[in-house]
Amino acid sequence: MFVISVMTILAAMAIPETLAGIERSRTQSAARYLAARLALVRTQAVAHSANVALLFVADRGTYTVAAYSDGNRNGVRTVDIAAGIDPLVEAPVHFSDLFPHVSLFLNDPAEIVVPDASALMSFSPVGTASSRTLYVRGRDQSQYAVRVLGATGRTRLLRYVAATREWTEVP
Repeated sequence: MFVISVMTILAAMAIPETLAGIERSRTQSAARYLAARLALVRTQAVAHSANVALLFVADRGTYTVAAYSDGNRNGVRTVDIAAGIDPLVEAPVHFSDLFPHVSLFLNDPAEIVVPDASALMSFSPVGTASSRTLYVRGRDQSQYAVRVLGATGRTRLLRYVAATREWTEVP
């Protein structure tokens, strides 16, 4: 009986830490997913010698993400997407379906008053991109930033360290 009660107490102490670890892991996975998706779109643009873009559209408190290719050689534009000129490359994915309890922000959540309803991140055939930073925040308040550098189109993943109030690069 004593052994069972000790094991129960130890298990009860471990559960909150385990749940916090799951939340941190889910948030980091969401940030890595976005970084990989952006890198893939850049690769597709270079490989197909065409502009390719990710479109983020606000939907039910989160964003739907879809990839489109330039259909008329004038860049990927939301007007052309709506008209069916710029075709869908990858089916839309609802971000919160993949990563429940993880929030995606198109602007710094600490600085925005009204969040963006949509954003288009384009990559050119030479690998350049439209610069932008996407922010990911978990239920446990862990934060990551996925930054796309315009001149190179490369993606960087950063983690916010609350203790030092600094963003550090994630390898």
